[in-house]
Amino acid sequence: MQGRPLTRSVRGAVVGSLVLALTATLSVSHARSHAVVDTQTIALAELPKNGQITHALIFKGGPFAFDKDGTVFGNFERILPRMQRGYYREYTVRTPGRSGRGAKRIVCGGWTPASPDACYYTHDHYASFRKIVEKTNGQAQ
Repeated sequence: MQGRPLTRSVRGAVVGSLVLALTATLSVSHARSHAVVDTQTIALAELPKNGQITHALIFKGGPFAFDKDGTVFGNFERILPRMQRGYYREYTVRTPGRSGRGAKRIVCGGWTPASPDACYYTHDHYASFRKIVEKTNGQAQ
């Protein structure tokens, strides 16, 4: 049994529907991959020396080496817990041998920058985060 050929408008509608369905499927899959917040921890003492210095400066309120330090971090990667815009701030961890900012950062969350609720270290420019804790191995913070 042969059917009639589809008109151009019907073909366009079918293709459009398929594109929308595929886009919706990819969006849901992308959202699911970023919905789970799973950050490991790193002890403050395990941070690189420059990370420890940056961490101490955060709690002192500076001074910081780069203009971007202390600016709002958007959390567009959605790896950190979702919070209202302005909750997270980013700070550069100097990388020896680099004149620019490099990839290492500390991102802190809280409404008072010099007294954050939590800080996270990334060595790979926001691709992964480790929550900074005072101690590891089940010891109290």
